[in-house]
Amino acid sequence: RQHAMSNNWIAVACAEHARRGRDGQGFMQVCHGKLAPIRRVSPGDRIAYYAPTLTMGGKDRCQRFISIGRVRSGQPYAVDMGGGFVPYRRDVAYVAAAETPIAPLLDQFAFIEDRRRWGARFRFGLFAVGDEDMRLIARAMAADLDALALA
Repeated sequence: RQHAMSNNWIAVACAEHARRGRDGQGFMQVCHGKLAPIRRVSPGDRIAYYAPTLTMGGKDRCQRFISIGRVRSGQPYAVDMGGGFVPYRRDVAYVAAAETPIAPLLDQFAFIEDRRRWGARFRFGLFAVGDEDMRLIARAMAADLDALALA
């Protein structure tokens, strides 16, 4: 089901995992590989990965946007990672972008209602944002707005 209008999503993962999705064959995986959240994402949607930490479960703060791209056509698919872990993924066409700290952008985001509790939204692992917020992230990352259909 292709949307006439693209949606924008912020996905949350540690930097190590976000980079693996960006630098490998280009995929996204959210909420420990659960199917339900990734089914909300559709081909053509834009996705930006935010990393609160460098490693999963780590206390090593990162607080940066790691990657940005558009979801490719196709359905979510399962990948057997061994040990009984079979996460669901979607393919993503990532665009060249600089990893960027979130702090300088916080006061400009429409999705942050209370600046003192800005991290609360990120606990969900995947949430939708408006075009202006996605454009703000893309510009901060020096990403190609045309490739993201944000120009």
